[in-house]
Amino acid sequence: MAADATLDFDRINNAEARADGVFELPLLPLNAQVLFPSVLSLIPLTTAAQIKAAAFAREQATTLIACKIRSEKSAQSLIDEIHAVGTEIAPGKTTEIADDCVQLLAQGRRRVRILEVRQRGAYPIARACAMAEEAVEPQTLESLSTALKELFKHSSQYNEAVPESIVKHILSLEDPGQLCDSLASILPLAPEDSQQLLELEDVAKRLELLAVLLTSDLRDNEIHDEVHARLQDEIAANQREMYLREQMRVIQQELGDGDIFQQEMRELSERIRAANLPGEAQEKAMKEVSRLSVVPPMSPESGVIHTYLDRLLTLPWNVLSEENLDLKNAEDILERAHYGLSKVKARIIEHIAVRKLAKEKMKNPILCFVGPPGVGKTSLGKSISDALGCKFLRISLGGVRDEAEIRGHRRTYIGSMPGRILQQMERAETVNPVFILDEIDKMSSDFRGDPAAALLEVLDPEQNVNFVDHYLEVPYDLSKVTFITTANDLYSIPEALEDRLEVIEFKGYSEEEKIEIARRFLIPKQLEANGIADAGIRFSKAALQHIIRHYTYESGVRNLEREIARMCRRIARQVASDRGFPKRITPAIIEKHLGPPQMLDSKVNRNDAIGIVSGLVWTPNGGEIQTVEVSLVPGKGNLMLTGQLGDVLQESAHIALSYLRARANEFDLPADDFENYDLHVHMPEGAVPKDGPSAGITLATALISAFTERQASAAYAMTGEITLRGHILPVGGVVEKILAARRRSIPHIILPKDNQKDLHDLPKTARRDVVITFVEDMNEVLELVLGEPPVVRSRDIEVEKRKATEDASDTNED
Repeated sequence: MAADATLDFDRINNAEARADGVFELPLLPLNAQVLFPSVLSLIPLTTAAQIKAAAFAREQATTLIACKIRSEKSAQSLIDEIHAVGTEIAPGKTTEIADDCVQLLAQGRRRVRILEVRQRGAYPIARACAMAEEAVEPQTLESLSTALKELFKHSSQYNEAVPESIVKHILSLEDPGQLCDSLASILPLAPEDSQQLLELEDVAKRLELLAVLLTSDLRDNEIHDEVHARLQDEIAANQREMYLREQMRVIQQELGDGDIFQQEMRELSERIRAANLPGEAQEKAMKEVSRLSVVPPMSPESGVIHTYLDRLLTLPWNVLSEENLDLKNAEDILERAHYGLSKVKARIIEHIAVRKLAKEKMKNPILCFVGPPGVGKTSLGKSISDALGCKFLRISLGGVRDEAEIRGHRRTYIGSMPGRILQQMERAETVNPVFILDEIDKMSSDFRGDPAAALLEVLDPEQNVNFVDHYLEVPYDLSKVTFITTANDLYSIPEALEDRLEVIEFKGYSEEEKIEIARRFLIPKQLEANGIADAGIRFSKAALQHIIRHYTYESGVRNLEREIARMCRRIARQVASDRGFPKRITPAIIEKHLGPPQMLDSKVNRNDAIGIVSGLVWTPNGGEIQTVEVSLVPGKGNLMLTGQLGDVLQESAHIALSYLRARANEFDLPADDFENYDLHVHMPEGAVPKDGPSAGITLATALISAFTERQASAAYAMTGEITLRGHILPVGGVVEKILAARRRSIPHIILPKDNQKDLHDLPKTARRDVVITFVEDMNEVLELVLGEPPVVRSRDIEVEKRKATEDASDTNED
């Protein structure tokens, strides 16, 4: 539509209302625009209905009603899709700005409330009435207007888009309503806020709302201005520093001192040449220096390259520490620092001997020390480094779950660094340290990767000669490092990783070994640590036995040292108070200072009994006695298992019961016993989970004892897996189990015959104190443990009494 001649707004009057105050005008729905009275606005007309409605109003020299369309549209009717309050406008000049879009200049006249909308031809017609402003005290309006003008004056300093002439015009307005409408039309308000301002009939409330909106906008502008000013200051500081550096460079060139940056490049190149790096690492380092020479010194990339080169050059690449391969010296150091552990010490001496003879031809083994806590696995690694004269490194892998802890982060990440392996090698400053990887069984994996898989390359003598860290991205030789790993058990170590390890088991210490360790190491250490080394205090053997048996429960000596330390602190208090103190520590003095015994023997069965048998079990703290109790009660042949038994242990109970039922005739058991009695099998300490097949012969013995009413000897403890045919299979943890029986003063032990080989590691003193019987079949166990059967079983007597009672009642009825 071509632009017509401009109509004079003064010639267009407001719509004349009927007697009821209602008038009809063409409706102009707008998507996101709110028009205010007394304000000139440009309206884009994008639909045919809008264009025709505007054309009709211009031809007839009449006004229109402009209203905003609701954001949530309803499909019921047009009046539900628009806001009920709009503005009566006078149409002016139109300009075609596109093929299907016309721009209309309009003047706002007054607020109107739309009552009804109907379609007439090409555009809608609205029935509406004018809105009257509520009366407000002039003094209130004046104060609100003044406050609003001050806010606008302050805000206009941040808004350069508002011309100075408009600012002056608005500040000169006296009418509060016109001031509010004029401000609302030029401020960048959200359409919903503008519509809310339009709908308010109370001028005072309108001024208050606009003041709130203007204050919020002013606060945003102030924050933006503050951030912008800070950014400008930082940019100016950087530019000033760059300018000064460039000025310094020019001055140095004039003085003949050369460029500092170029001098730094030369120093880096000299360091790389002096480091004698391997070929690939040398090439990578020179490439990074070339990159650094073209990167601006102030750029972040320059810092990243500097850090990388520092890491690369700090690593030891060819520095070997001189090793002490004197076997006698190594034996003396190991013997001086550790008591017992003869098998482990022999393996270390063998390693040193082979290294002495084979020299460079030897590939370092990857040792894995496996044993309970407190048996000296980590401290032995330190002694090995002392014996070899090498640097000692240690990292704990407990709780590590990120592969980057081992392999490092790639340099694309901010704050990236090498993995912990290479970080420790930087500290070592040599390529042949002794490196302890502690708690290798405590690692886990998640979405960040599996650290155990990353260790496969580190702990493989065939691969670690070319270990690649993600940060360095060049091969690093770890083949000269003596890696030693420690673990409490092997169950959680992946099979592929375990296959690369030479496992050396640490058995629990016997009581004699603990006493000797206490005398040689723990007591002198604690006396010195507590300042009473010169007090002449001695621990008797009985006192140490009392602490070991009644205050500690462990395979190692960590808790033993803790209790000795407690005792030393009590004596130190007496010494410091100038009070008398005992110089010879006895069991009575131990109980006086440490309190009553914590470990009791009450759970060990000491009397021969029916259905009660002592078994031997292995725990992470060493061996222990586990009592099995079996009870028969009248019922329907159900088997009840209690004591938090695992699946394998429950299966062992079912196997033992099946063995008994299959040989019921051999034990002279009536077949209906299994149908008339419920069987309850219980293992005390129900809060402790239990599992494994080694309680098979213990369960079978207890079941047979309960059914045959033969007493089981309390002098025996046993362990072994049972088959359905009664064969006894070997089990693990034999040494720890024997030591537990000895500790609990059980004289006789029954073991599977195939476990005879495991007694090689048993201390001789322990072997002398117990009688060990090796068995292959369940019958051998029963001959040793069960007594003679009773002449008449109690259950048979009960059955006869029950029958006699029933016969008597039948006779009385007859």
